[in-house]
Amino acid sequence: MSGTGPVEPGEGTHAWAPPQSRHPARRPGRLRRHLDPRHERRRRAVHAAVAALVVLAGGVWLYAGRPREHPAPPPPPPPFPSQAVDLVYLDPVAAPGNAPTSDFSFAVLLSVHSGPPVTVTRVAQPYAGLSATSTPAAPFQTKSHSALKIIVTLRVTECEKAPRNPGLPFLDVTLRNTRAIEEHSFILGPRYAQHLSEALQVACGNDSR
Repeated sequence: MSGTGPVEPGEGTHAWAPPQSRHPARRPGRLRRHLDPRHERRRRAVHAAVAALVVLAGGVWLYAGRPREHPAPPPPPPPFPSQAVDLVYLDPVAAPGNAPTSDFSFAVLLSVHSGPPVTVTRVAQPYAGLSATSTPAAPFQTKSHSALKIIVTLRVTECEKAPRNPGLPFLDVTLRNTRAIEEHSFILGPRYAQHLSEALQVACGNDSR
């Protein structure tokens, strides 16, 4: 035989092939997962993180959708002392036997009908010819929803400056509570004006006016 072509196989011959393995080939991915436990731990960690995010998102949604509670409004401030106090004229008070005729004593009732306790820090009257003192002596306190009887004594110091016929005489009282300090003038009514006029006539009856 001559020539340079390839040699053809003879009859009864076969091309050589590598022997087949007795075990089927496994997929590379499954083999890696089976052989590397770190991959399984990583997968479980990812699943746990996703579950935690779902729970957190649900909690945020519930918190955002909850009914809003409005804070309670602050309590209103207490009233001004002059708005919480009443001062009522009662009657003249008999002076002791040794009292000078220039003195005129009378009783008033101080009532605190609302708010905190009220302290009386001063009792006075507007006329230059008269002075005023009180029993109990100022300062004194009256509790809320209570009343206190006060004796006020007016003394004529100068008849020339004392009024002859006061029309609507009033009493100046300085009041204090937790909100404010106020000077308030209480008009005590016509009975007080009449009794004060009579007392001034007795005290200053010999005056030359």
